Amino acid sequence: MKKIAFTLFLLLFLMACNTNSYSPEINFVNIATIENPNLNTKFYFWLDNDERMWTATTNLYLYRPKNGQRIIVNYSILTVKGDTSSYNHDVRVNDIYEVLTKGIFKIKPENQDSIGNDLISIKQMWIGSDYLNVEFYYPGYDKIHYINLVSDRTKTYTDSKVHLEFRHNDNNDNPTYTKSGIVSFNLWSLRSKATADSLNIVIHTHEFSSSSKTYNLTYKFKTSNPRFEKRKISFPYEYGRVY
Repeated sequence: MKKIAFTLFLLLFLMACNTNSYSPEINFVNIATIENPNLNTKFYFWLDNDERMWTATTNLYLYRPKNGQRIIVNYSILTVKGDTSSYNHDVRVNDIYEVLTKGIFKIKPENQDSIGNDLISIKQMWIGSDYLNVEFYYPGYDKIHYINLVSDRTKTYTDSKVHLEFRHNDNNDNPTYTKSGIVSFNLWSLRSKATADSLNIVIHTHEFSSSSKTYNLTYKFKTSNPRFEKRKISFPYEYGRVY
């Protein structure tokens, strides 16, 4: 009888663990996109795997992020929602770092010099959802550095791919310390160039390791498969000033 009772207890315990695999004590860190058109203190955010999260509670009580802002978010899952819900999880937001979020800059002869093409180091580059994400390092001291993803129509290519340039302007800063940054570029405007469910993109960089380097990436859309590459991102506490 004791053996049966113990077996029943163990079965119920395992079932309970299986239905609640998340704990408020576990922190997750992911890159995400804010959904907050009314600039509220409670808002939705989308992970790059298309999961939608609701900030049921937050440690950032006065934070009102802009709609479309990219973030690195530290959060804990409180509730797993059912299939009929419009979102996936209720979460507690522990902390947020706002990621520099920009579009694609169409370069012209008159602004060629201001965009710059100074050397930089790329830690990782990947596409998540509709964004090109780049983690980078650069030498600097106390000035603002400028980062852009450039479309240069004066250059022609014959490979049927979209060619873009990752540009860095160091603003004549002193190369005293190694600083880091992260940026997300919205690729949505490129969809009109595609005739299939994806687009091949070539990113040209000017790096310390190679003055002329390229990254070949695929921007996926119009598909039911997850449109993201899973990357490990550490929650940043000190980054350099980039715009």
